[in-house]
Amino acid sequence: MELRRFRSVEAFLAVVEEFLVAREAEHNLILGVCNTLMTQPGAYKLPPYLAAVLDGRRVVAVSTQTPPWDLVLSEIDDSTAIDLVVEDRVDEPPPGVIGPALLSARFAEAWTRRTGSPSRRVMQERAFKLSTVTMPEPTTGEMRAAGPPHRDLLERWLRDFIAEALGETPGDVTEMAERWATSGRMQLWIDDGVPVSMAGFGARTPNGQRVGPVYTPPDRRGRGYASNLVAHGSQAALDSGRRFLFLFTDLANPTSNKIYQDIGYEPVADVDRYAFG
Repeated sequence: MELRRFRSVEAFLAVVEEFLVAREAEHNLILGVCNTLMTQPGAYKLPPYLAAVLDGRRVVAVSTQTPPWDLVLSEIDDSTAIDLVVEDRVDEPPPGVIGPALLSARFAEAWTRRTGSPSRRVMQERAFKLSTVTMPEPTTGEMRAAGPPHRDLLERWLRDFIAEALGETPGDVTEMAERWATSGRMQLWIDDGVPVSMAGFGARTPNGQRVGPVYTPPDRRGRGYASNLVAHGSQAALDSGRRFLFLFTDLANPTSNKIYQDIGYEPVADVDRYAFG
């Protein structure tokens, strides 16, 4: 087996796309990152890491990283590929790894064994896929796309989302808020003229689209805003030609897991995140 790095996302996809799309739901994060790299070249300030492990001409593993974010693992058809990826990143250590639960655990163990750097699991998530929407109980208000006038609101809510959902200290999210405010892909739920919830419908895969972030301020929760927003936004995406919608939930949050399943999202795979150092 050999690990091969790629300088361009186009060359990368020419080799790995068939492998990734065969399990599109499981690989929606990697495919979405590739879509962002092609459609928004300035979205990431540093060059991406794009790698595949091949057994002859057969792809057995894929890994990506858009620094300063975590390394992302695909499903892996030969676990010995993990050691090749570990060895390839020793000189450019990522802050952590995210991937299928068993594989990310194996990677974290191999990383600690190779580098001496401790690792710890910091989040357990679950990937979901939707192909048919079940509309929730209606609530007051309506869905509307965010625009430039909402940039400051999005910036504030993105910081709150990162702190609450990811457990991280938010950095500068100004550019992120600007992209969401001008892309037409951030949807708001508006009740009595006031934005009360947001849901991003972001990076696309060949047949689908990933949902997130989803955030409702604490004082607006329990009224069905997020459920209706995600349901109506998901239906709009399906109506536009997407076959699937994907999202990730934190397994420590039973409320979000329930509301998404109630509107038609079905569990696909468990995904764990490990931090290094």
